[in-house]
Amino acid sequence: MKKPELLIPAGNLEKMRTAILYGADAVYMGVTGLSLRAQSAEMSLADLTNGVLEAHACGVKVYAAINTFARNCDLEQARRIIPELAAIPIDAVIVSDPGMIRLIRSLEPHLPIHLSTQANTTNAEAVRFWQDQGVKRIVLARELNLKEVGEIAAAVPEMELELFVHGAMCMAYSGRCYLSAYRNQRSANEGDCTQACRWEYLLSELTRPGDPLVLEEDERYSYLLSSKDLCLIDHLPEVLASGVISLKIEGRMKSTHYVAAVSRTYRWALDALMQKKEYYRCDPQWMEELKKISNRGYTTGFAFAEEKINETSPEIKYLQTHELAATVLQYDAAQKMILISVRNHLVAGDEVELLLPDDTVTIDTRLMVDTEGNQIQKANNDNQVYLPLTREAPIGALLRQKVK
Repeated sequence: MKKPELLIPAGNLEKMRTAILYGADAVYMGVTGLSLRAQSAEMSLADLTNGVLEAHACGVKVYAAINTFARNCDLEQARRIIPELAAIPIDAVIVSDPGMIRLIRSLEPHLPIHLSTQANTTNAEAVRFWQDQGVKRIVLARELNLKEVGEIAAAVPEMELELFVHGAMCMAYSGRCYLSAYRNQRSANEGDCTQACRWEYLLSELTRPGDPLVLEEDERYSYLLSSKDLCLIDHLPEVLASGVISLKIEGRMKSTHYVAAVSRTYRWALDALMQKKEYYRCDPQWMEELKKISNRGYTTGFAFAEEKINETSPEIKYLQTHELAATVLQYDAAQKMILISVRNHLVAGDEVELLLPDDTVTIDTRLMVDTEGNQIQKANNDNQVYLPLTREAPIGALLRQKVK
């Protein structure tokens, strides 16, 4: 069993650095205006350049998402950006539009192309077709089960295959949804989804508007349009046995805490799997870690069924037990203290955990002092304070606290 790539989302440079610190083999970033995400999760070419330099210095690959369904007005920007991406040099571009593939092949024929899951590739002949167009890797459609993935891998072994293993699931086919555009004139397929599927709905028959059909046992609404989140950490042996070489985490718009938690948890799981393949068991602590970040409950999605997806329960919107408290700025070995930048309201005595790549350490916040050495009782966003720590912590490590 070949060691797979752990591919982590990076909506900005801070998240990229977090992903690298906590175990990513590769990261994917959006390119401004072309990446199927809002601007808050896109990267300028300057940031991409800096990000690639930092990532490559750590042996981590960077893939640039330019997977919008381009319109004519997007093509000039694409013609300008594609050569700049090749010059950075980016390790690959993620694309969904055939026109964009044609542009890349004409402008930068040696630039590796990864086909987005938005292209909804579901069979071996489609894989061969995209192979003929110069595609190096395909992010398979989420609608496939692992048996079908294995059949494709066996039929076209020379094609690299990538699969989502964790994160938000879209109820629309391969994420190609028009609900947001219809309701709010903001298109999901142009990176501006309002997540209208997460709203509260009742289903009514036209002639009986006052008698709504309740699809769950709840008097208010159903969440039929909103799926639980995908989580396959318990089934990594089956995932790798299917023949995929890259395991992808969803979430370029998720928090830094999310990036840290999923990166190190899946890193732990994959390392355990590679060390003792036949004895792999999902550690219950890993699932507890994943429950601490924002989620809507977890499902295996389509992995073990034909067309199966699990809607959330009516009482579930988002679950999250912990949130980001601070980030480490430096470690003072002489004083055995960490200097942190506070990212939330912090009170002396709060239960705070330091997330290290290989461990979780409880921090005593009762001994919090300011940069002048004065003991303090509280700190707010952007304050810099010291906390005691007997072991070294890397710059950029995260501290979290229970949601208040």
